[in-house]
Formats: sequence, C-alpha cells, structure tokens
Amino acid sequence: MPKRRRWDPCLEHRGSEVGPFIAEYFGASERNVLLIAGAGFDPRSTFVCTQLASVVPTLRGLLIQEERPNATYTLVARAGANTQQLTALLTDYEVAAIDIFGTNNAVVGGRNVVNAVHSQDLDGVTDIVIDLSALSVGTSYPIVRYLVERIGGGNAQRNLHLFVSPNPALDEAIIPIAGDTVGFVHGFKGGWALDANAAAAKLWLPQLAHGRRTALQRIYDVVAPHDTCPILPFPSLRPRLGDALAEHYTTELESTWEVDPRNVIYAAEDDPLDLYRTVLRIDDLRRPVFEGFGGSLLVLSPMGSKVLALGALMAALERNLPVVYLEAIGYEFTEVPAGAEPELVHVWLEGDLYAGIGAGATEGSSTK
Repeated sequence: MPKRRRWDPCLEHRGSEVGPFIAEYFGASERNVLLIAGAGFDPRSTFVCTQLASVVPTLRGLLIQEERPNATYTLVARAGANTQQLTALLTDYEVAAIDIFGTNNAVVGGRNVVNAVHSQDLDGVTDIVIDLSALSVGTSYPIVRYLVERIGGGNAQRNLHLFVSPNPALDEAIIPIAGDTVGFVHGFKGGWALDANAAAAKLWLPQLAHGRRTALQRIYDVVAPHDTCPILPFPSLRPRLGDALAEHYTTELESTWEVDPRNVIYAAEDDPLDLYRTVLRIDDLRRPVFEGFGGSLLVLSPMGSKVLALGALMAALERNLPVVYLEAIGYEFTEVPAGAEPELVHVWLEGDLYAGIGAGATEGSSTK
C-alpha cells in the first residue's frame, strides 16, 4: 500500500501567481522574515530579494558566498556587484563566505553552510525564505534539510518557504567544472550505508543536462546501479529540449547505462511537485517487488534545472534517499541575452499551513 505523501497536498505558486502571493502574505505587518540566498555571479541572485524588499519593510538576510579556488576575475566581479545590490535591499544582513573545499580538496561546503545557518538567531522570525536560484545543490540541500529538522514537527511557529527562478537557458549557460571526488551531499547519505541495503537493487535517477556528461559518468561509475532511469524535462518551455538531451546522451543511454526507453522519466520543467510525486510513486512500486530480494534503493543525482532539483530534494527529504553528486571546482559562464522578467516558483515547505496533518513525517535523517 503506498505511503501517505508528506507534501500532498502542498501549497505552491508558479509564474503570475507568485507576485500577488508575495504582496499579500509577506506584506502583512505580523511577518518577520529571514531571507537566505546565494550572493554569487548568477544573474538571478537578486530577484527574490528585490520582490520581498518591496513589501517587507525590515527584511533580514543571510547571504551565502560560495568560495571556490581559482575563481575568475569576471565571476568574482559579478558576485561582488550582486552582493552590493543585495545588501542595499536588506535592513540587516550577514555575508557568510563558505569554503566549498577544505584541505586535500575535501568537500566541506555543506557542513560549513549548515554551521552558518545554525548560528542564526530565529527568535521572533515568523518566516524563513530560502532562495535556491543562486545556490548550488551542495549548499542548498543541506540548508533545507537542517531547517526542516530544526523548525518542523507539525506545530511549527515558523514557516519555511523555498523560491527558485527557473531559466533553462541560463542553467545551460552556467557550466560547472567537475571536480575529482564523487560523494554524497551533506546530510543526504540516506540508506546507502545501512546493512539492510547491502544487497538492495539500486535504481539511479540522474537528471540529464547539457555539459554534465563527464560528471554523470563519474557518478555512474561510483553508484554502479542495477538500473538507470534518466530524468528528462517534459513538458518544457522548449518542446524539443528532451529530445536534444536524449540525443546528447545517446552513447550513455544505449551503451554505457543500457537504458530501456520505457524507463525514461519525463518531468514537467516548471513544476517541482511533478518530479517529487513521480519519484515517490516509483519508490512505492519497487519496495514490495524487491522486498524479498534485498530491498530497493533509489539514488538521486540532480543536475541542471533548478526546478527539477527542487522536486528531487523534496523526494529525498521524505524518503531519506541518497543524493550522489560531483561538486564543481569552478564555473564557466556565457552571458545569456536579456529576456522577459524572470518568473518564480514558490513552495511552502514547512510551517503552520501543515499543522495537524502530519508535517515533518520524513524518514530518518540528520545533518549533524
């Protein structure tokens, strides 16, 4: 029997719905808002803050600067300009420089960013907003997990909101330079190391994106899955994007990963709940089938689209799924021509909206 889903129903807003929600909800006098956002080179860094600052008279912020070795002057200058714009919008703020790599190139960004969030005084805060738009998976996932565990439980007096500004063209223009070490996102090792899963049938769910072939192949070699179900965006703003990605990964799909065409997952590019529900449905279907044969273990690798990564995050939180990732040592960024005003996706993840309906019912986890 399928398990009850933690975020079903879930309150979300997309596109033209987001502006009126921000104005009505965050504009209320009783709201005391803490914004956690990336202060990086990504052009989307300032959009959510600008929207909130227009209706919240005393907006407080924790700005995350992800520090990577050998960052180019151009990207550093862009990050500096965005940080200056963000601080001008905030009445109180802290800028946290987060080292992503430690000694011997060990990935320490997730642990460092959790420490930075842990130090924040939440007394009097009614709403915490996390803008995922300019944060990497390696920092955004640990932040969200930590706060879900800190303020969750069904009768939380604080609300947790996630915002992301989807822009597929921009996601493709920001190309991570893959590091050498494949590992788990901090707090998302899931059931990988449990003895009960030693013989589990591993199903890998990689999110396909342009410019990620090397990284995904390295992850595949480490995960060594029994089966692979790649995730493609459909419907998409660009109807042929899924076909283009499938063609880009032809060698992997047909030869290396040996993917049955029936196992391709199609997820709506603008709706994180679509992928969230799909992953849970797959997990529900596999568990009873493999129960007598060592069990089933789903492994996620979010890449590319920020919206799809948000859906994967929600599924990983609920079922305590492992997230295997290759942290970027740097980025290449090609300027994207200016287009229409960015749109936003909002997910109300935690708080009084869910009081009394089992909020916080996620399977075992910890970011400690």
